[in-house]
Amino acid sequence: MTTRRLHALAALFLALVSGAWASPAEAGPGPDLDLYARLLARHTVASDDVVGTRVDYRALADSADWKRLVRSFESARPGGMSRDERLAYWINAYNVFAIDLVLDHYPVEGIREIGSFFSPVWNVEVATIEGRTLSLGGIEHDILREMGEPRIHGAIVCASVSCPPLARTPFRAETIDADLTAAMRRWLAIPGKGLSIDRRAGRVRVSKVFDWFDDDFEAQGGIPEALLPFLDDDDAAWIRAQRGDLTLRYLDYDWSLNDVQRASSP
Repeated sequence: MTTRRLHALAALFLALVSGAWASPAEAGPGPDLDLYARLLARHTVASDDVVGTRVDYRALADSADWKRLVRSFESARPGGMSRDERLAYWINAYNVFAIDLVLDHYPVEGIREIGSFFSPVWNVEVATIEGRTLSLGGIEHDILREMGEPRIHGAIVCASVSCPPLARTPFRAETIDADLTAAMRRWLAIPGKGLSIDRRAGRVRVSKVFDWFDDDFEAQGGIPEALLPFLDDDDAAWIRAQRGDLTLRYLDYDWSLNDVQRASSP
């Protein structure tokens, strides 16, 4: 046997041994979603008004479990997660850190009070994940929007009345597609928040979110087309029939806090 052949066999042997003993790529640990589910059930309330879900910030401010939940999100390593795991993680993280930011300044009338003209709330540091300092704006624009999933806009909640209603169960990787579709449908089903149709005027009014992020819906053919999968058959058929004659307008945006303490307010 030639020297070259021996070297080749030795290299093959070492490769096989190394492969047998090498540990697989380490998956990033996730946050405590079971704890998050319990806190959502205990400290949020489904409402029949435009808010959809109200949060008991006063109770959460004194909750040791809430602080433990936030730490579990901060210590997670999403870089080692699958795409669906990362998508669910960052949606949940946005919602948790938005609530936590409000808690740090509670009581406030609205989340925008936390920032200023020169430093808006969206730029305020909310967490450091895997050594990266993040704001709500950073999570939304630099992470979630970069994932190319426009349904995130029905899932992330900026603690305000006109935001999509906060989901009262966590988003989970194994059900993320269904979770996102359900969030969009619930949002658009609230006329003063998501979608309002005036057939006599040939007009559709949608959340201002669609105006702010219209680029995210271009791949679906624009905003009217992007709405169709989440509407009932009758409304979807009417919008299709209008085509170029449809007038699109945007709903006013209420930045008041989605606080359970304000439930009696108009």
